[in-house]
Amino acid sequence: MIKNKTVGALAGAVLLALGLAACGSSSSSTTSSSSTTPGSSTTPGSSSAPAKTATTPPSGSGTISGAGSTFAAPVYEQWASAQSGLTVNYQSVGSGAGITAIESKIVDFGASDPPLKPADEAAIAKNGSPAVQIPMFLGAITVSYNLPGVKTGLKLDGKTLGDIFLGKIKTWDDAEIKALNPGVTLPSTSITIIHRSDSSGTTSGFTSFLAEVDPEFKAKVGEGKEVPWPTGTGGKGNAGVAGAVQQTVGAVGYVEQAYALTHNFTVASVKNKAGKFVAPTLASTSASGEGVKVPANLGIKVINSPAAAAYPITSQTFVIVNKDLCKAGTPGGEEAAKDVVKFLTYGLGEGQKVLSQADYAQLPATILAKSKKAASGLECNGAPITG
Repeated sequence: MIKNKTVGALAGAVLLALGLAACGSSSSSTTSSSSTTPGSSTTPGSSSAPAKTATTPPSGSGTISGAGSTFAAPVYEQWASAQSGLTVNYQSVGSGAGITAIESKIVDFGASDPPLKPADEAAIAKNGSPAVQIPMFLGAITVSYNLPGVKTGLKLDGKTLGDIFLGKIKTWDDAEIKALNPGVTLPSTSITIIHRSDSSGTTSGFTSFLAEVDPEFKAKVGEGKEVPWPTGTGGKGNAGVAGAVQQTVGAVGYVEQAYALTHNFTVASVKNKAGKFVAPTLASTSASGEGVKVPANLGIKVINSPAAAAYPITSQTFVIVNKDLCKAGTPGGEEAAKDVVKFLTYGLGEGQKVLSQADYAQLPATILAKSKKAASGLECNGAPITG
């Protein structure tokens, strides 16, 4: 059962209690949630790194804590509901806060959509063990709009999107949008920009695409988890942006596919590197992972894939841990280290098979094999972690 309640100042936190039986534990299972989930229409306030509190797990069960990506939260909730015997407290506070949380040893694992920067890797390694980023799955970042009378599939290219989010295009019947959509009747409704207000991996993915295809956007706004938006209204988390788009006629924002589907949003077909306008679907998201180069630290990026069938604004997401969780001082100690590996093993195994239920895509086989190797290489005090 999922219960909704407020947890301190973390209006955007998701606390997922689930049960993945640790050796000799009971088979009881509970699932709780405190968050603006994909079904929420509210715009929560800002929040910083997660608090050092956790719910009390059921008697006889293990517990682990995680924090970060709101993009990944629907999947971690889905994986949570499939488990029994392990409590996972996951706080959906954004990728930036997730990285901070693992650096600060507040949680057992962090979750981030953009790969770690060298400075992040160095900060995490100061815990006493190298940082490890493990790719988990792929998902589409949709361009969702609230424009009554205009069906899903409005065509937009990177330059036009850049001009919209720079505030240069102010109404939906602008000539630049009309040129891409002959035969479509566009209203003169003013455009309201909705962007993220927090440190966000979804923002990093969206701005990485725009910076790559639009030099003016790159020069004026740049790319990253937090950028100097020249216009618009901020929403906390994917849920906050989705709620604001839903409530505002003429609004446009960028949200992960699961949130767009939950709100029944109309979404744009975006021009990809091959010159094709592609809608965000499971197939086009999967295509984005084809032929991706995998660096030694597994910091993959699938934005603006050259694949002809790829949706161009697709993101990867990672679980972030120290290679030796115990030496790094993971909050839950040795048992939590074991349970983190069990959770990762599920996610990279059976969990891949259920991703499509939430319209996320599995990792390509070559990347998945490297992720599994990284998870199996995690240690506790120099020894491999086993169940």
